Amino acid sequence: MVSIVDANDTKNVRSGLTKNESLLLSSLSEKGKTIFGVKEIVTELKCSYKYAKVVANNLSKKGWVTILRRGIYLIIPLSARVKSHYTEHEFVIASHFASAYYIRYWSALNYHRFTEQTPFTVFIATTKRMKNRRVLDIRYNFVTLIRKKFFGFTPVAVSSSQVNISDHEKTLADALDHPEYCGGISEVAKCLWHSREKVSLKKIIRYSRRMGNSTIVKRLGYLTEILNMDVDTNTQTEMKNSISTGMSILDPTMPKKGTYTTKWNLLLNTSKKDLEEWRQSL
Repeated sequence: MVSIVDANDTKNVRSGLTKNESLLLSSLSEKGKTIFGVKEIVTELKCSYKYAKVVANNLSKKGWVTILRRGIYLIIPLSARVKSHYTEHEFVIASHFASAYYIRYWSALNYHRFTEQTPFTVFIATTKRMKNRRVLDIRYNFVTLIRKKFFGFTPVAVSSSQVNISDHEKTLADALDHPEYCGGISEVAKCLWHSREKVSLKKIIRYSRRMGNSTIVKRLGYLTEILNMDVDTNTQTEMKNSISTGMSILDPTMPKKGTYTTKWNLLLNTSKKDLEEWRQSL
């Protein structure tokens, strides 16, 4: 999280601001608003929409706000010399970048407590291509999804807002789909183990079919096997029947060399020892 000043401490530090700009920021701060739109400027200043856009543009040029997307702004924290408190959670900031989105990959794995690793990047699924960006020292990585993969998320309460985050099974299906966005297949293996009592393997299999990628099930089947997870016979059979004939790579972050397993049609380019190294600390 990032910090922002208390409204009571702003009176002597808003240099370079006009009276209306200072009034706006103070009023928003008093109401605990760190993210706002042009319409809120109209309400606060009782001004025209055109003038509100001018105020927002001036605040952006002066470095008091940053643009999250067209018409939506985030107040930038004041200097460290001013008494501060925390502003919006990075997931809340992420929710304002696009109307169709959800938090996924490593960010969702951490949110669901499948991993203790805290990623330095917020991963966001969108339906439209967007450039990655940095806001207040937090990196935001946008991954464009085709429509058939854009599902499996639910609104959850974060701070005082509702944020779309992938559910347990979609989080793991996404991780198995793209381990490179989750710290690699070894990290995904650890997350799968920690989530074993919370997720439905059958639901992950259904999700993989809907996503149109049988590599998800290949990796799932292999990992559950080497981790000695308790998988019932029906689920094992369903996994075997769901994989395609072509060979897939176990870990796309590693060189394409290793041994093959025909049971799961995978190129094993990460050793079993590396996949289980984290278990030594359990």
